[in-house]
Amino acid sequence: MKLFSPVKLGRLTLKHRVVHPPLTRLRANPDDSVSNMMIEYYTQRATDGGFIITESTHPSYDSRGYIGAPGIYEDHHIAGWKKVVDAVHAKGSFIFMQISHDGRQSHESLSNGQPPIAPSVVPFEGLSFTANGWVPVTPHRAIDISEIPALVETFRKAAERALLAGFDGVELHNANGYLADTFLQDGTNKRTDAYGGSIEHRVKLPLQLVDALVSVWGADRVGVRVSPSGKWGAISDSDPKATFGYYVEQLDKLGLAYLHVIEPRVMGTETLDEKQSPVASAFLRKIFRNPIISAGGFDRDGAEAILQSGDADLVAFGRWFSSNPDLSERLRHNLPLTPYERDAFWGGNEHFYIDFPTYDLTSR
Repeated sequence: MKLFSPVKLGRLTLKHRVVHPPLTRLRANPDDSVSNMMIEYYTQRATDGGFIITESTHPSYDSRGYIGAPGIYEDHHIAGWKKVVDAVHAKGSFIFMQISHDGRQSHESLSNGQPPIAPSVVPFEGLSFTANGWVPVTPHRAIDISEIPALVETFRKAAERALLAGFDGVELHNANGYLADTFLQDGTNKRTDAYGGSIEHRVKLPLQLVDALVSVWGADRVGVRVSPSGKWGAISDSDPKATFGYYVEQLDKLGLAYLHVIEPRVMGTETLDEKQSPVASAFLRKIFRNPIISAGGFDRDGAEAILQSGDADLVAFGRWFSSNPDLSERLRHNLPLTPYERDAFWGGNEHFYIDFPTYDLTSR
């Protein structure tokens, strides 16, 4: 199978193409540092020559949308992440940190009573995970243009801390209706200044964020995640092909490690259309020359098919990785998969997080 053939990803050479994507599990310590549970989780899922991308990690205190999500906005966060990285490296795997600002998908209790920020005020009905559980998001405000340089700097500092923690690279979360995505798409970006209006203006902040990460890491150790035509976070665009086509053209010029594409047939953890082909990767393959990671509703056969077609170079399996720490080996040998537990996806304890068993080969 091509799924288990080597592939180059920037400076890395992977032994297989099964990717652990960013999975928000909300089990960090109260100070947003890495918990022992998290260290065990990533250690279990590391495989020789495999590739892991961490859950969304926040570059500032006020960028959080979910309590229990980890941070990289303080120097003391470095130590916990270094334990994760060292454990993953000890098993021969590679790991990137995903950096994300959750934007308008947040609540004032997560930012000292301040409203969430967005490019423009476009009300929507979303939920944020707080100390009181899932609650409606707080109405957001439009970020002032004078605040944008400081915002970009938080991403650069986060990238520096990730470097100090020993990661192999970083990924910008430019998907699922979070801050960078809301700047990119015209359903949420109604600005009339240099950051809104034309596609060329709407890509300005996302590209500045990418440049901030590249300034620390170099382009071949930076990836970007996008969700063309995705619906999570009530995101929308009047012409997604034009918007994402132009954005990815600009990314292609940079020589990034990869482009990470979420197929529109999924929305978060829900599959919207099981019969829909992976169309976004096929479209962007015509534009982006470096490796593409395709994510969203893949099984073993679907993963092999998109690799054989050439529309993607690696495939991410989110939900199945949550319940199968040895997923790559199960896929390699076509072994049965342990069903995932949706009720334990966001928040909780060790149960249905780090207590899923590996496959017992003696039972075959």
